[in-house]
Amino acid sequence: MKPLSRRMDRIGASKTLEINAKANALRAQGVRVINFSSGEPDFKTPAHVLKKAKTFLEGGHVRYTAAAGIAPLLEAVVDKFSKDNGLMYEAKNIIVTSGAKYALYNALQVLCDEGDEVLIPSPYWTSYPEMVRLAGASPVFVDTDRRFSLVPDALEAAMTTKTKAIIINSPNNPSGAVHDKETLEAIAALAIRHDLYVISDEIYEKLIYEGGHVSIASLSEAIKARTIVVNGVSKAYAMTGWRIGYAAAPEAIAKRMINMQSHATSNANTVAQHAALEALRGDPAVVEDMRHAFARRKDVMVEGLNAIGHLVCDPPAGAFYAMPDVSALFGKTFNDTPIETASDVSRLLLEEAHVATVPGEAFGTDQHVRLSYATSLEDIEEGLQRIAAVVKAMA
Repeated sequence: MKPLSRRMDRIGASKTLEINAKANALRAQGVRVINFSSGEPDFKTPAHVLKKAKTFLEGGHVRYTAAAGIAPLLEAVVDKFSKDNGLMYEAKNIIVTSGAKYALYNALQVLCDEGDEVLIPSPYWTSYPEMVRLAGASPVFVDTDRRFSLVPDALEAAMTTKTKAIIINSPNNPSGAVHDKETLEAIAALAIRHDLYVISDEIYEKLIYEGGHVSIASLSEAIKARTIVVNGVSKAYAMTGWRIGYAAAPEAIAKRMINMQSHATSNANTVAQHAALEALRGDPAVVEDMRHAFARRKDVMVEGLNAIGHLVCDPPAGAFYAMPDVSALFGKTFNDTPIETASDVSRLLLEEAHVATVPGEAFGTDQHVRLSYATSLEDIEEGLQRIAAVVKAMA
């Protein structure tokens, strides 16, 4: 038979899905697994959103929409950017997608050609490099500082004549870092000076615990003209499975993204679009309630990790992940099994403590593991006790 596409040979498997599969296998055996690997809120989708979706579903409103999305949702996204970010767009600048992940994929397909390079600060969300490779470009990783803050000088040092774009993610998955305005201004200046595009993934925008969110596109018309802002309803409104994301872009880019979507997926799920409309126009108090709950969980998680010993965890400023440094465990053993890497730590915690975490190698760091606190306080406290017991037993 003829060979399959060589393109997929460059793409690695998702480490987060791999961990979830192992955790699910243990659960199938009757093992109670504490899951700190999940990247989704454990809250229910707000009741008013479910009610609106049910109304449209019962009314049979399930036909195709325009590829870019229904007009009321496009206008609601325009209003959201204006109110929350000080960004003035028109409906022609907006595309509603099947999740924010597809908005990112679509943007990279529109921006990149074979041989281009895309700068990705590390640690990074695990899908960024693979999306870049699928677009025919090459990811170029740029180290952040000890607290995962982006260093503009390091970014500029990584640029070449092939650099086409920069991906920034604030608040960040996996680290929880939030880029301050001064850092974003420096990145914007670099992008303008070197004629680069910026893809700004702001999906965790509503989940910030220190300071506020600044969208890089809001800094000036010059940076807005070369920025694609990506967001969605998955994290802030506990709507991960609804698969609704959206992007705002300069008109020429938005047109190409809409054209690509018209051939790739057509419109995002029709009922889910109406549900997202209700979320964006609904009472923001439901989002604040979740944010306050996450803030409490964050404190318990970070304090608990730092109390274990050998683990060092700075408080994340946003999102719902903690990223402790576990390198002090390297060189130790557990039942004569050596611990040499973050992957070893994650494997040990899953097999011995039945606690699912994601090793830092999935995100471009070999000294950390990621733990999600998008779960109950009871699970967080029990999981921390299990982790402490395993660490204490290391020699």
